[in-house]
Amino acid sequence: MVWNWQISGWPDFRYDEAALAPLEQRFLLSSGEILGAVHHVSPSERDQLRIDLLSDEAMKTSAIEGEMLDRRSVQSSLRRQLGLEPDSYPNKPREQGVAEMMVDVYSTYAELLTHDTLFSWHEMLLSFDKRLEATGSYRRHEDAMQIVSGRLDRPAVHFEAPPSAQVQEEMDRYVAWFNRTAPDTSDPLPALTRAGLSHLYFESIHPFEDGNGRLGRALAEKSLAQNIGQPSLIALAFTIERQRKAYYDQLERHQKTLDVTPWLEWFAETVLAAQQVTLNRVGFFIAKVHFYDRHREALNDRQAKAIERMFREGPDGFQGGLSAENYISITATSRATATRDLQELVEMGALTRTGERRYTRYWLKLEGPVD
Repeated sequence: MVWNWQISGWPDFRYDEAALAPLEQRFLLSSGEILGAVHHVSPSERDQLRIDLLSDEAMKTSAIEGEMLDRRSVQSSLRRQLGLEPDSYPNKPREQGVAEMMVDVYSTYAELLTHDTLFSWHEMLLSFDKRLEATGSYRRHEDAMQIVSGRLDRPAVHFEAPPSAQVQEEMDRYVAWFNRTAPDTSDPLPALTRAGLSHLYFESIHPFEDGNGRLGRALAEKSLAQNIGQPSLIALAFTIERQRKAYYDQLERHQKTLDVTPWLEWFAETVLAAQQVTLNRVGFFIAKVHFYDRHREALNDRQAKAIERMFREGPDGFQGGLSAENYISITATSRATATRDLQELVEMGALTRTGERRYTRYWLKLEGPVD
């Protein structure tokens, strides 16, 4: 098998600029929509919006690699990293590390990429993992760096990266390319093209012993932010996680060729879908603020706890809606009290009800701003 880094001409990827031009235009338009939507959030609420969006990305970029994190610990860590008033929830090492990296990507997006940037991100992500030979530095082991699946005795090799002895030279070239293709430089590239290439290029070098996927997605975020001149806050990892198999299939396919138009088209459509997710989430956040403006004072402690839990599920809410059994479990109350509380929530316009008897379900009633 010949991999892309073994093909003559590497790393000069080939692609159809004309095919990507309409996607690039849509990206710029959607970026303006997101900026306009965020301006509808009051300054006092923007910190919480940032935490909500960054925590979703932290959770999902880890989930893509099969790592499940504690959301409350991630959010607590983000509050500390952003200099906000911390809560009392404990910071766990994995969650603290990914939160620290996400905030650094967010706050230093405009800075040039350096080897030290990457080493710092890697150290943040994996300093707790004592199994790794090298943390905060490129891999050094002599064994082949392979992406494999299947049985241990008969593994399927999906990709083999350049040997460790080549990594420093490859990364010197990568860092120079990343900085040279930024806006207002000698060789700028359009936003989606640059971000898509930066991710595929980095994943094809696979310079670290572990964490390459998370770092590669962070680089795509940094690239997009540089091109639009502000932190993107788009739900890229959230959207990729929803189509994880297609993501890995596309990477595997395009790590065997330098003709990457289909990869860039797939990546561009994924970014555009991620922008729509972000717009929906900003809208949901605004609706949440308005919901509490209407109802906060009328909620008893049990109702407030259940409502907070429903909002934590995000725009999609509880799958199938909130049941009385859900309410009893969340609030540790009796069935009679749950029935009374839920009826009050419907009457005050906080919830809507569908179905009858054991099929009864409740949904948040979200509207525009209070008059």
